[in-house]
Amino acid sequence: MAVTAARPRAPYAADPERGRGRLHAEPPSATRSDFRRDCDRIIHSSAFRRLAYKTQVFVPHEGDHYRTRLTHTLEVTQIARSLARALGLDEDLAEGSALAHDLGHPPFGHAGERALDRCLADHGGFDHNAQTLGVVTRLERRYAEFDGLNLTWDTLEGLVKHNGPLTDRAGAPVGRYAAHGVAAAILDYCRMQDLELWRHASAEAQAGAIADDIAYDAHDIDDGLRAGLFTIADLGALPFVGDILAEVDRLHPGLDPARRAHEVVRRLITRMIEDVLAESTRRLAAIAARSAADVRDAGGPVVAFSPAMTATDAAIKAFLLPRMYRHERVMRIMGDAERLVAELFAHYSAEPQALPEEWRHGLEGADGGQRARHIADFIAGMTDRFALMEHARLFDSTPELR
Repeated sequence: MAVTAARPRAPYAADPERGRGRLHAEPPSATRSDFRRDCDRIIHSSAFRRLAYKTQVFVPHEGDHYRTRLTHTLEVTQIARSLARALGLDEDLAEGSALAHDLGHPPFGHAGERALDRCLADHGGFDHNAQTLGVVTRLERRYAEFDGLNLTWDTLEGLVKHNGPLTDRAGAPVGRYAAHGVAAAILDYCRMQDLELWRHASAEAQAGAIADDIAYDAHDIDDGLRAGLFTIADLGALPFVGDILAEVDRLHPGLDPARRAHEVVRRLITRMIEDVLAESTRRLAAIAARSAADVRDAGGPVVAFSPAMTATDAAIKAFLLPRMYRHERVMRIMGDAERLVAELFAHYSAEPQALPEEWRHGLEGADGGQRARHIADFIAGMTDRFALMEHARLFDSTPELR
């Protein structure tokens, strides 16, 4: 089966005509479904444009060919649409889940997130999924009648549950939230519009989430090879990936290094997509899914890797952790980035007049927690280069992050 072959609309696909609508009611579009309008609003948002200058792993000025948050997002979106098309899902909802999934990331990737989490340690910490929700419901200010983008319930649900349910049916935090609880921003929003944190998200949102894993694995291998953090020969010891490398060498002996690497990466993406399609088809048949509600109540994800590919995914991440994410050069740059973000936060906290005028307005009458969260919102919205420029404006010495 061709992985992008279109299927008739599946009965378990989300239906924009039967969605739960928006927090603020709006008249329908004559030419676009509600899910398509969500995609378009995300693409036209300021936060989406800023992804072009936010780090994926390498800061943008390290080279023009490394992934940024924007190029990563576009690659995730392409994979999500391929999965949705082949499974008979709503492609627009899958696209919206992918387009917006990283809008809450601060500058310098996970380094910036770690820094802000420490800065907000006494005020609930920093969670990029919660920040994404804040971006699309509060911080984007483009429309006359509401803050945020007023996205549909289905799209918001997918963004919040990017990593699965946040609570059990009784409301107790589960998974990654079990230790520290669900972010207050998510709980606060759910009091206005219940996102049913205990249920699984739609199959479309699940397609967006697993597309994120596929893109991370394949493209971090590509970027790591380009940066010289490991060699293609090192990949030979990886299960499954090593088999693909051997296949490429058998079919194309003597291929130049750049093409050889690309062949491995593109074949890896294809095999992972094929695996998800086969496993998801099996799971959907097993629960006899006849509606989107059946997917949400399945008790587990229905768009997923097979056990064998789950093991491959874990092996790839274990391979990349010491060689890329914790490589000495990357760690040094990210350590400098963490200090830069922490120094910005401390400076704005001590001297709020250093904030732009429109951001000073939100501090009148704010308590300590509200002030800290407001400053974090400002920093989280920065691009890498703007954070560097602000630091250079406020401090005598700014790291080059090279």
